[in-house]
Amino acid sequence: MLKGFKEFLLRGNVLDLAVAVVVGAAFTAIVTAFTENIVNPLVASLGGSNEMGFGFQITDSPETFVNLGAVLSAVINFVLIAAVVYFVLIVPFNSVKERFMTEQEKEATDIELLTEIRNLLADANADANSTRVES
Repeated sequence: MLKGFKEFLLRGNVLDLAVAVVVGAAFTAIVTAFTENIVNPLVASLGGSNEMGFGFQITDSPETFVNLGAVLSAVINFVLIAAVVYFVLIVPFNSVKERFMTEQEKEATDIELLTEIRNLLADANADANSTRVES
């Protein structure tokens, strides 16, 4: 029973689900607060001395304001969330997965597996050809 649970936890799709939940619930709020309170004022200061910050207005209507600072903040927000998820979840998960892998799984690389498949196919073809010659 515990072996099945371990296999379930070490599947990739469980990690993907965990990442989605963590990104949606926890890190978004933290990083959003950081970007709104620290990054946004810094980006707005790059816009100059006007009160609009890092953006411009196309016509006299306030609805036509193009807020480049908000877009830049959203990009920074995304990069920060992705970095936190990678370094807090993905890197530790890969090291734990590596630690619990069997020796056979550690030894089997893609090239070795492809070489083994090639050799099996070559042997099968050689057996088929020798059977035809003998008949």
